[in-house]
Amino acid sequence: MDDRFMKEKPVFPLLISMALPMVISMLVNSLYNIVDSYFVARISDDAMTALSLVYPVQNFINAVAIGFGVGINAVIAIHLGANDGELANRAATQGFVLSAIHGVVLALACIFLMPSFLPLFTGSPVLVDLGVRYARVAFSFAPVVAFSLLFEKLFQAVGNMLLTMAAMLCGCVANIVLDPIMIFGLGPFPAMGIEGAALATGVGQTLTLAVFLIVYFKRPIRVRIRRRYLAPDKAMIGRLYAIGIPATFNLALPSLLVSALNAILASFGQVYILVLGVYYKLQTFLYLPANGIVQGMRPLIGYNYGAGEHARGRRIYELVLLLSGAIMLLGTILFLSVPEWLMGLFAQDPQAISAGATALRIISAGFLVSAVSVTSSGALEGLGMGTPSLIISLFRYVVVIIPVAFVLSRFFGAYGVWNAFWVAEAIAAVASLLVYRRCVSRAACAVRE
Repeated sequence: MDDRFMKEKPVFPLLISMALPMVISMLVNSLYNIVDSYFVARISDDAMTALSLVYPVQNFINAVAIGFGVGINAVIAIHLGANDGELANRAATQGFVLSAIHGVVLALACIFLMPSFLPLFTGSPVLVDLGVRYARVAFSFAPVVAFSLLFEKLFQAVGNMLLTMAAMLCGCVANIVLDPIMIFGLGPFPAMGIEGAALATGVGQTLTLAVFLIVYFKRPIRVRIRRRYLAPDKAMIGRLYAIGIPATFNLALPSLLVSALNAILASFGQVYILVLGVYYKLQTFLYLPANGIVQGMRPLIGYNYGAGEHARGRRIYELVLLLSGAIMLLGTILFLSVPEWLMGLFAQDPQAISAGATALRIISAGFLVSAVSVTSSGALEGLGMGTPSLIISLFRYVVVIIPVAFVLSRFFGAYGVWNAFWVAEAIAAVASLLVYRRCVSRAACAVRE
């Protein structure tokens, strides 16, 4: 597959062709998250609350797989832009080995962790039991998730976004179809309850990986996993982790944030833990499509940077910022218009619906400005600058929001926690612009020298 189109095709149609398949994939992924949570909520409010408590660990597993995949994607794209196929193959192969290790270690460690983790946030034996049962099934698929993300980023690095869209669609649609069948028992399937939701997710993830593998072996691409590159290469491993570790922390920070906020909210009642969990399900409809645009941007930024096309890189960044902002604006309107209806999809208790509607209105104040930090962080990852990207995420998820949430909660209760979201997004937006411009300016100066 000829990848030179990434530096030759006009910027706007190029970005749309790369980002649109991923946006569609992310929208379907968002729908899967919503449908999955909807059916779990039909089991009971306890089941939905348990899912909210498991979310931080589940998000951490995904963060490791996606974050390391971002490192693989960036390194491959930069080498392809520099027309160095051998190093691109070496990066893919080393990424394959490390992804296998990550998947197995995460599955074992997280399954072992859950019986001790959940009681930190609830004294209810019912919630702990539901959470542990869900986690044992869901986390067993961690190796599948790691391999799936590896191949997704590999195909994205060579510009094949349509395949990644098709693979993700297959997995998400399968999950949506299987959820009610496995949860409530239809046809030959027994009613499995919350374990059925976890199993449906795992089957969908396995199907996505199967699609990637079939295409990889049937239709060769420029980048290949080669046996001769299996031996550990310290320099290449260092490059992959230099980008992958900060990217992983970027994605894992919401897990730390949710755990910290759960601890704060627990003192005001478990209904607020449910509200926070529902919010994080709903916000996927905004941030996953925005992430789809960013995924389309990353290989383009990296490729053009590797090819010395810095002006194109700047134009790509500006377009992504506009598109992400448009998504966030639509989300703000939606959250302000029908918050009670949105909460009612996942909660049956009138108190939870009322408290959740208030939370959604307050939190949505920070959506539009968050487009700046989301776009800047993704662009820096595409340029191989993982640490500056991590700094931006630290401002969004740790440095500001956790202490502000704690302080405001002492005066305003749970409402103080909700207000901490928009405060953090505003400060993070300013910090991200400063960090991004400084890093890009330094990179341009280094190239000129």
